[in-house]
Amino acid sequence: MGLGVGWKLHGDGRVPAPGAVVGPDERLSWPRTAGLGAQHVVAMFGASFVAPVLMGLDPNLAIMMSGFATMIFLLATRGRVPSYLGCSLSFVGVAAAIKAQGGGIATITGAILVVGVVLFLSGLVVQKFGARVIHATMPPVVTGAVVMLIGFNLAPVTASVYWPQDQWTALLTMLFTGLAVVVLRGFWSRIAIFLGLAFGYGVSWLFDLGFGKIHSVQGGTEAVDHWRLDLSGVADAAWFGLPSFHAPAFELPAILVALPVVIALIAENAGHVKAVGEMTGDPLDDQLGTAIAADGAGTVLSAAVGGPATTTYAENIGVMAASRVYSTAAYWAAALFALLFGLCPKFGAVVAAIPGGVLGGITVILYGMIGLLGAQIWVHNKVDLRNPLNLVPVAAGVVIGVGGVGLRITDDFELNGIALGTLVVLSGYHVLRALAPAHMKAEEPLLDEGTTSYDDAAREEPEGTGTPAK
Repeated sequence: MGLGVGWKLHGDGRVPAPGAVVGPDERLSWPRTAGLGAQHVVAMFGASFVAPVLMGLDPNLAIMMSGFATMIFLLATRGRVPSYLGCSLSFVGVAAAIKAQGGGIATITGAILVVGVVLFLSGLVVQKFGARVIHATMPPVVTGAVVMLIGFNLAPVTASVYWPQDQWTALLTMLFTGLAVVVLRGFWSRIAIFLGLAFGYGVSWLFDLGFGKIHSVQGGTEAVDHWRLDLSGVADAAWFGLPSFHAPAFELPAILVALPVVIALIAENAGHVKAVGEMTGDPLDDQLGTAIAADGAGTVLSAAVGGPATTTYAENIGVMAASRVYSTAAYWAAALFALLFGLCPKFGAVVAAIPGGVLGGITVILYGMIGLLGAQIWVHNKVDLRNPLNLVPVAAGVVIGVGGVGLRITDDFELNGIALGTLVVLSGYHVLRALAPAHMKAEEPLLDEGTTSYDDAAREEPEGTGTPAK
């Protein structure tokens, strides 16, 4: 397909025939394709808009750069991997840790940019040597532990920053969002976070009307009287304008805090590529390294101008499964919509006005879900935590990461939280594995249960075919 920007019309261009799907190289009519693109943007609304707000970054810039990153991804994979690159939530804990060390938003984006470079290089390595290089350095026991400590490290942020701003709104928002995730079906369940935000907005507005101002801490150390929902910034914002750009700053302590997130991003990309390959019926084994590198390139571009990191989104897989449309044309439309949203400061002001109590309710569920994805990696890969080789480094690393344990190296340099926890899990596992008796070293599967086929398929390739055996 060349660069993957030439699509043939599927059927009459209206709806897929019964049992048929619209492939990545096909499209429906342009109006329907545009509608599907808008649906993909809505699907990633919740996380993609919450992430920059939680990190203190410009939501308009975040959504704009997600559009550019998506374009890079689609071009790099030549239209074979339909995917939207939204804003990564994995860096929210990193941002909080960097702020706690006295770093500003420039330091945060500088650390993100370095992570993007490492992710890009990791993709090139995977592209050259295959997925087994992932297994050699990051087996499931390590990956699951790192994802878990990244998520649970965020718990104090919810408990001390967001929830106290308005505990009752937070509680109601949490309950509604939890119900939406569990009770709703199909597309609506995929945008449960967005629905929770909308619900919290409404509750805050009603509470302001019924009870007046609330007396609580808001962006400071002392409690003050303030409105739960302050839309004054929305009225003052222009309808059209550029987002706020800033240059990144590079500080070694911040970079070391952020580097562990590379493991989570590789895991996300590997699972996404495998899932899309199974859905489209197109083996994407050869695209894993390219996808990881493209995500890294998108992250570098975003962070270079002051935006957050990008990553593939499971929400969009849900939209494709519900619609049976895997056309990359829809993702190009989604990217263009994102660029338009990014050029609307009024839209960004609405996002930035999300009340603290609403964020408290959302983040209770969101941060917990991120952490428990680590446990899901263990379950899917049948990691045996009864084995001391797995149990000891995980136990130590998770407690260090979640509890914020620190190790002061010099007066100006300290390893703590996510960075130290990841270092303990990663180095501890490999050192102990080198010293452990043979019966503890049973072979483990690859990064997730889907990636085992990448190298296996390559070994089973029939001579002279040039394509992996199916």
